Amino acid sequence: MIKILLSQVKEYKRASLLTPLFSALEVIMEVLIPFVTAAIIDRGIEAGNISQVYFYGALMLLLAAFSLLSGVLAGKYAASASSGFACNLRDGMYSNIQTFSFSNIDKYSTAGLVTRMTTDVTNVQNAYQMILRIAVRAPMMLVCSMFMCFFINVRLSLIFVAAIIVLAAVLILVMTRTTKIFDVVFKKYDALNASVQENVSAIRVVKAFVREDYENEKFTEAAGRLYKLFVKAEGILAFNNPVMMLVIYGCVIALSWFGAHYVVAGNLTTGELTSMFSYIMGIMMSLMMLSMIFVMVTMSAASGRRIAEVLTEKASLTNPEKPETEIRDGSIDFNHVNFTYRQGSKKDTLHDIDLHISAGETIGIIGGTGCGKSSLVNLISRLYDVTEGSVCVGGKDVRSYDMECLRDQVAVVLQKNVLFSGTILDNLRWGDENADEEECIEACRQACADEFIEQLPDKYNTYIEQGGSNVSGGQKQRLCIARALLKKPRVLILDDSTSAVDTATDAKIRESFTARIPGTTKLIIAQRISSVQDADKILVLEDGRINGFDTHERLLENNEIYREIYNTQIKGGGDFDQAEGKTDVIKEKAV
Repeated sequence: MIKILLSQVKEYKRASLLTPLFSALEVIMEVLIPFVTAAIIDRGIEAGNISQVYFYGALMLLLAAFSLLSGVLAGKYAASASSGFACNLRDGMYSNIQTFSFSNIDKYSTAGLVTRMTTDVTNVQNAYQMILRIAVRAPMMLVCSMFMCFFINVRLSLIFVAAIIVLAAVLILVMTRTTKIFDVVFKKYDALNASVQENVSAIRVVKAFVREDYENEKFTEAAGRLYKLFVKAEGILAFNNPVMMLVIYGCVIALSWFGAHYVVAGNLTTGELTSMFSYIMGIMMSLMMLSMIFVMVTMSAASGRRIAEVLTEKASLTNPEKPETEIRDGSIDFNHVNFTYRQGSKKDTLHDIDLHISAGETIGIIGGTGCGKSSLVNLISRLYDVTEGSVCVGGKDVRSYDMECLRDQVAVVLQKNVLFSGTILDNLRWGDENADEEECIEACRQACADEFIEQLPDKYNTYIEQGGSNVSGGQKQRLCIARALLKKPRVLILDDSTSAVDTATDAKIRESFTARIPGTTKLIIAQRISSVQDADKILVLEDGRINGFDTHERLLENNEIYREIYNTQIKGGGDFDQAEGKTDVIKEKAV
């Protein structure tokens, strides 16, 4: 884990090395000051030699100035190194997340990833800064002060050795008890963030169903669990300071008692005893700093492990060594494909799919909820890989293509349409960043989006709020279709992407596709028979298997599920999944 995290220091190695160097210089200056103080007392004040007081006083000021300068530089470089380290960690995680396949993303919740990039990175950043400065300063101060104490008087220095043993035992006990608690704490942070994210993103639903009190209770429970864990951990950590102060004052009393006897006996000078009091405070402060480091490292260790998990996560989908970059045409072949989302699952999401589609064909896909429609089309653009068999586009296995080239030529308009904050043109250019305004307008004409855009005050420069909250569902779908069309793809997949538009607009979009992109293979997933009945062929899926694949007319004659769906919608005037009064038999067959 440590090696993985430190690999992100990168260009901040120089600052990371200069910080402990200046911290060491600061400590050396501070350790020499009490020694000079003793000389002022013994050789100047008690000897009545004012010139010695001036000399050692000037030397003390010089040492203090060097100590101050070293401390300032150490703080500056520590801030630069730790902030840069945190920036690289976030950038490294974010860059790696961009390479994740859907199966990788499924391993981590969105809230969990946000927590890792915010709270966890902040914890590691603070720990790194503390390690660079205090982890060098405190041990060095401890060693140097102990050396000076032993140089002055060996017997009195044994007091500090006993104190160090007591504090080390307490620190080890505290660390072992709190490490496990902090591992759980950050998992609870994920749950807390998930509650906030879910509530904010679905705030309209929460208010529509008057569930504010329920959501408040759920959040309070999550916050309460986090509170209890922190109280438990901090309760254990609270032993650290009282024990520390007990040891410090115990050392002061012991040094005062035994030191006075040594001074009276003539084995120790007043200046040496004074300097030892300074050194004892240096030793105790070093021990206190070390205890703070242990506490911070204990907290950040759990965060570091979580960050390392994301940094080392390998994308389950990768490009081959020599990828294909040219797609011949839009033909699609499923060759006895089996697919499951979870490895080792006994039940396949898709089973023995053997399907062959010619370039330029329009294929409708219909079936009950959960029958595998979206899973099927996700395999074409290689958002997932097949478990068995192969999927070919343009006559070649999709696993042989460069994924960027494949996804540029296989455009997908997903069920969950997402628009980003920015103008309509900004959103459209996600399909082609180099598209000029005329190309964007033409794509909107094909998607029948120009109708409502022209009525907007700023037309194509209209600002879209985050998530497309200021446009309707149907308008959002048409913009997403236009965005996909700008890719000029060989294969266009519409995953229930016209469900929010009226039937007349739906028909106009399909007519536009037929007239303007005849060479593009079009796969249209829909719940409405009217959306697919004019397709060249219609695929009927049932429980992850092909139940029928033929024209509308032949399916009405030969396919019982398709015929019942058709009759239900024609008589009920509704969508298959929304039909009432006949759902028991039909859903049993279709799902």
